[in-house]
Amino acid sequence: MAKKKKVFAITDAPLALTRDQAARQKRYFISMMVRTACFVLTVVLPSPYRWFALAGAVGLPYFAVVIANAGRETISRNNQIIEEKPLSLD
Repeated sequence: MAKKKKVFAITDAPLALTRDQAARQKRYFISMMVRTACFVLTVVLPSPYRWFALAGAVGLPYFAVVIANAGRETISRNNQIIEEKPLSLD
């Protein structure tokens, strides 16, 4: 009797690499623009608010890199592991 092979839906496929990279670059760019705004606000704002803007300008690069690198994980919940056993003479 012939074995039926599983059929996988194309909607389970991940995004194309170029689209994924473009989205991550866009997120990083926006984060760096917010950081630039924080630096400008550090110069413009009066003393008590200046420190919040400076903290944002100093701390934002870490979060920007973490957020930009989040993506294209090797293990996701939609991936299925296919185990095909080799044919043998049993």
